[in-house]
Amino acid sequence: MVGGPLLWFARDLAVLHEKRIVGRGGFVDTDPVVMREIDCRRAELVLAIDDWVHRSVPQHRLGATLHTETIGAVIDRLAESSVRAHHALMTLAAQDEMLHCAWHHLAELADAYDDLVRDVIAGRRRLPEW
Repeated sequence: MVGGPLLWFARDLAVLHEKRIVGRGGFVDTDPVVMREIDCRRAELVLAIDDWVHRSVPQHRLGATLHTETIGAVIDRLAESSVRAHHALMTLAAQDEMLHCAWHHLAELADAYDDLVRDVIAGRRRLPEW
């Protein structure tokens, strides 16, 4: 599988966020049942990511600082931020402050994710077991 499971999970999360935030043809279906289904599927994907990480990434428990979120939760936030940034790029003027804020936020999340992964692998951080 090209990219591995985390990439596929992240893509699926982004598709769900796109349905929730942008909708189809610019129309967001606000039906509570649809929103619940989307959020339920997102929760399933977050758990699948956390399960994969738990099985695939050795955790250093002694001396490692506990991170407040699981990798699945972080990837879910990255997927949402990515959708918001791409939507802003497609709908806002190049000079719009909201466009720049959306991309800045995405860049900060991506940097924080990189730092977290590096710290977990190095044994400086550990992930919660939820």
